[in-house]
Amino acid sequence: MVARLRSLTNRWTFLVPVLAVILLIFTWGRDLPGPVVAVVTAVLAGAVLAAVHHAEVVAHRVGEPFGSLVLAVAVTIIEVALIVTLMADGGDKSSTLARDTVFAAVMITCNGVVGLSLLVGSLRHGTAVFNPEGTGAALATVATLATLSLVLPTFTTSKPGPEFSGVQLTFAALSSLVLYGLFVTTQTVRHRDYFLPITRQGEVISQDDHADVPSTRTAWISVALLGLALVGVVGLAKGVSPTIESGVAAAGLPHAVVGVVIALLVLLPETIAALRSARRDRVQTSLNLALGSAMASIGLTIPAVALASVWLSGPLVLGLGATHMVLLALTVVVASLTVVPGRATPLQGGVHLVLFAAYLELAVNP
Repeated sequence: MVARLRSLTNRWTFLVPVLAVILLIFTWGRDLPGPVVAVVTAVLAGAVLAAVHHAEVVAHRVGEPFGSLVLAVAVTIIEVALIVTLMADGGDKSSTLARDTVFAAVMITCNGVVGLSLLVGSLRHGTAVFNPEGTGAALATVATLATLSLVLPTFTTSKPGPEFSGVQLTFAALSSLVLYGLFVTTQTVRHRDYFLPITRQGEVISQDDHADVPSTRTAWISVALLGLALVGVVGLAKGVSPTIESGVAAAGLPHAVVGVVIALLVLLPETIAALRSARRDRVQTSLNLALGSAMASIGLTIPAVALASVWLSGPLVLGLGATHMVLLALTVVVASLTVVPGRATPLQGGVHLVLFAAYLELAVNP
C-alpha cells in the first residue's frame, strides 16, 4: 500500500507540471470564462505544490543549508514573476503591488511561518531549539533589506511621495543583491555549520537520515519538472490575475489585499515544508526556510521591479505607511528577542502568530 501511494504521488507530481504548461499554451492571451478560470486555478495550485515537491527532492539531494536555499529561491522566482506580470497589466493601480507583496511576504514568513514552526516544534518536543548565530545573521539581513527598500522611500525627498528617485532605486537594488549574495556565501561556504539543525545538547546535525537520498538522475528529473512547474505557475497566474483583482474589488477590500493573496499563494507550500521540518525537530531548517524566503523576496524582487520599471509605465511606490512601519519594527524587535536564547517555547510562537493576525486584520481593515 505504501509503495502504491508513493507511486501515485510520483505520477501526480510528474503529470501536473506538464499539464500546467499544456493548459498555458491553450489559454495564453485569452479572456477566460468562469469555468475555465476554476480549472486553471486548480491546476495552478497543483503546479505550485508540484514545484515545491521537486524543489524538496533537489534540496534533499544537495543537503542543508543548500536545500532551504533552493526552495526559497524557487518560491521567490514565482513571486517575482507574478509581481512583474501583474504590474505589466495593471498600470497606475499596480504601483504599490511590489511593496504590498514584498511586505506581505515578510510578515507571512517572519511571523506566520516562524510562529507556526516554533509553536509546532515546542509543543511536540518541549522546546524548539535552533542556532542563534545563523538565525540572528539571517534576521539582521532581513531587517536591513526591509528598512533600505521599504522604509527609507517614505522619508526621501528627491521625489514626491513614498518613491525612490532613479539613482536611489538603483542603489537599493544593488544593495539588495550585494547583501543577499553575502548572506548566501556565508550560509553555504564560510559558516555553513551555523545554519544546520542542532540537537538539544547544541551539537550540529550534519546528516539527515529521515529518508533515502535521491539519486543524481532523480534529482535532475526534478530540476526539469521544477522548471516546467515554475513556467506553468507564472503563466497561469497571469491568466487568473484579473479574477483575483476583480474578486478583491467586488468584496470591497483594499487593493493591497491582492499582494497578500499573491504572497499567501506562493508561500503556502513552503509553509507546509517548514512545518514538516518543525515536526521532525529540525526547527533550524524551518527558520532557514522562513527567513531565507523573506530575504530572497526582498533581495530578488526589488532588483527585478527596478529593472522592470525601465519599461513599465506608472509610478513605483515602495515606501510603507506608518501602520506597517510600526508592525515591521515590532516584528524585528520580537524576532530579535526570540532568536537570542537559541530556544523557544509556545509563548514565542504565539506572540509571532498574534503579530501575523494583526497584520491580516489591518490589511482587510486599514
